[in-house]
Amino acid sequence: MTLALINSMTGFGRCRDTVNGRDITVEIKSVNSRYLDCSVKISRSVSYLEERIKPYLQARGLSRGKVDVWIGVESLSAENADLRLDEDYLKGYLSALYRLRDGFGLPDDISVMTVAQNPKLFVSKAPEEDIEKDWEEVRSVLDRAADAFFAVRAREGEALAKDIRAKLAGIRGNTEQVESLSADSILHYRERLAERIRDALSDNRITVDESRLLTECAIYSDKVAVDEELVRLRAHFDAFEEILSSGEPVGRRLDFLMQEMNREVNTTGSKCNNAEIAALVVNMKCELEKIREQIQNLE
Repeated sequence: MTLALINSMTGFGRCRDTVNGRDITVEIKSVNSRYLDCSVKISRSVSYLEERIKPYLQARGLSRGKVDVWIGVESLSAENADLRLDEDYLKGYLSALYRLRDGFGLPDDISVMTVAQNPKLFVSKAPEEDIEKDWEEVRSVLDRAADAFFAVRAREGEALAKDIRAKLAGIRGNTEQVESLSADSILHYRERLAERIRDALSDNRITVDESRLLTECAIYSDKVAVDEELVRLRAHFDAFEEILSSGEPVGRRLDFLMQEMNREVNTTGSKCNNAEIAALVVNMKCELEKIREQIQNLE
């Protein structure tokens, strides 16, 4: 049987490449979160592509986690921008500097480098935006970063699922032991209780109504029986495995199911007056807690 893919919410992917004279770097990382929280930081030159990143990742299967995406785009070619000198502004600026020098008797340190420090002298005209072309270039690098990112999440998710299944198998085994011990414990308890009641009534010279005595013992024994709890617990085990194998995001559903499983185990422990059963219940609760912690990492 091929097991369905389980994803962790922790992942990392990075890719850097040169595309049409642009140095493009994409980095994606994620950690656990109850919902999907996607934050995107992208270079100003292509900031208009920011709104496409989250839908892109969701289309690839992202549904939960705190995800940070960083995209850096740097032009390696001077042809991507037209830099020119604003000569009219320069003439006015130099004229003002000369008046400042002559009018106040200041030292003449007017040079190319000192004048060039005024950013208003230069006008940069960016080429016309081609949104679809820019998106294709960025996406070519984003695809590879996302491939690595989702591969990490899938690999870790597979390891988590394997560990969870192993722990669940151990709890199933404990359940079978509890059922066997519970049946013997109830039988012996019923016999001991009846014997004690007979002794107490005999000491007071009271005739025992055997039919009534057995009925009352049976009623009390039924109250401490855990058959129903174990039946429900097995049903939860089956549902747990079905969810794990569904191929869908499983974290929230399994978290809810864990609460139900804990409830049945706790009830079983409170009903049984047997040291061996108590030890098994403690072990089951410990393993369920470990599973619950692992589930917090699943998408």
